[in-house]
Amino acid sequence: MSTIFEQTLTDAQTGIHLPTFQVDGANLPEAAGDSPWRIVKYTLRGGLQDGIDVIEVDNGKLSFAVMPTRGMGIWRGWYRDTTLGWDSPVKGPVNPAFVDLNDRGGLGWLKGFTEWIVRCGLDSNGAPGDDVIIDNNGNESTVFLPLHGKIANTPAGHVSIKVTNQGDLTVIGEVDESMMFGPALRLTTAISTRIGSNRLSIRDRVTNLNRTPAELELLYHCNYGSPLLEEGSRVVAPFKTVVPRDARAQEGIDNFDRFQKPTNGFVEQCYWYELASRPGGETCVLLRNRAGNAGSSLRFNTKELPAFTVWKNTAARENGYVTGLEPATNYPNQKSFERSQGRVVRIAGKASYDVTLEVAIHDSRAAVRDVEQHIQRIQGRRKAIVHKAPLPHLSDLTG
Repeated sequence: MSTIFEQTLTDAQTGIHLPTFQVDGANLPEAAGDSPWRIVKYTLRGGLQDGIDVIEVDNGKLSFAVMPTRGMGIWRGWYRDTTLGWDSPVKGPVNPAFVDLNDRGGLGWLKGFTEWIVRCGLDSNGAPGDDVIIDNNGNESTVFLPLHGKIANTPAGHVSIKVTNQGDLTVIGEVDESMMFGPALRLTTAISTRIGSNRLSIRDRVTNLNRTPAELELLYHCNYGSPLLEEGSRVVAPFKTVVPRDARAQEGIDNFDRFQKPTNGFVEQCYWYELASRPGGETCVLLRNRAGNAGSSLRFNTKELPAFTVWKNTAARENGYVTGLEPATNYPNQKSFERSQGRVVRIAGKASYDVTLEVAIHDSRAAVRDVEQHIQRIQGRRKAIVHKAPLPHLSDLTG
């Protein structure tokens, strides 16, 4: 495989910024593949979206829109006639300049929550709450950590694209979450798809720029609404255990893997999974519609992302009818609790932590069945246990 085209779109260090850009199969016929493809960059204008850069990648069948201004999150996608993502009550993406993470007791992250795939982290993710850090004078200090951290509202400082002769289309971004006397973490991501394929891959590396150890919490909030989410949709996953997060989730434990129609007044439910995997850690989860002829799968490694959460929010459509499939380094509890349970990653000085996540779309009964059979093979003869109540090592039950 060789690179046949590269282009820097943004580089904060050198002042490069291309407001618009396009490359396609007509420009690069040497890129392998029979489908028409293109990569186009533009900037949104007007309202809360003003100033957001968008890079749309279209491989001829699958297309998706990356937002460098919002931490290299993926705003939305399309596969043939299937829309990927969800209809958020937040209309359109929101420039981070208009998001106060501390709003409403630390829930301000939700003011910009529109993406199909959005990262939570890097220093923290999960529920808002207090944590204890060492300040610039070497003393313990209590700080407040808002919901889901900062990375989704941090613009990329370097963005480029690359095309190979094998037909791989890649968007590369670099996002720094750093401060003096605090965490200095760099996310380097490569979001790729192959011409004519039904999938994309996200290859992330988080590097500790300091020489002292740092903590990492990283969660991939993969969000789906209609048409994949509907009454009778299911999550199919190989698992060892499933546990309700709290008393509210406990109410729905008998249907933890199934979804209901949009329901006004529905209060969110979360389920913690310990997934089964192959000996090397490879695993797969699937969201499929009621008929079983459409779905989306996530493939990842439990050695990199050992925690998996299903978030259900089958509220009225106007309120955000959505589910989240969330592979992560930890469960999205308060960071202090996750640290006490040994689930906060530590990265040595100048070291890195690598993650790969593959997202695929399936639009036929046969394709969905193939994924289900793959998941069944991972499950094998392992006994799957569904706990009826929360467990103290997975949920903070002291509050």
